[in-house]
Amino acid sequence: MKTNDVCDERCINEDAVREVKEKMLPEEIFSHVSDDFKIIGDPTRVKILFALSKKELCVCDLSRIIGMTESAVSHQLRLLRNRNMVKFRKEGKMAYYSLADSHVIHLIKMGVQHARE
Repeated sequence: MKTNDVCDERCINEDAVREVKEKMLPEEIFSHVSDDFKIIGDPTRVKILFALSKKELCVCDLSRIIGMTESAVSHQLRLLRNRNMVKFRKEGKMAYYSLADSHVIHLIKMGVQHARE
């Protein structure tokens, strides 16, 4: 069975191949990007990142917003921290979480925009 989504004839454009191969990134960069997408591939973590894109919050607040136990939220935050997507600061006995940088905000915004299209 033939499909229309493949070339009917095999022909490699060596100039195009060479041009793009010269611009390819190192494997470790692709691996890092893939790992980041795996982390945000979980709806709970996306909810946490979205909430933190609105305001700095503590685990207790996030737990109430997300509708999960504080222990479960803490586990998700630990995974996000390990990928440098969130950071925290201590204020007395409280730990407040926020997004690590603007790149994370852009990832979330682009994902939401794409989902709405």
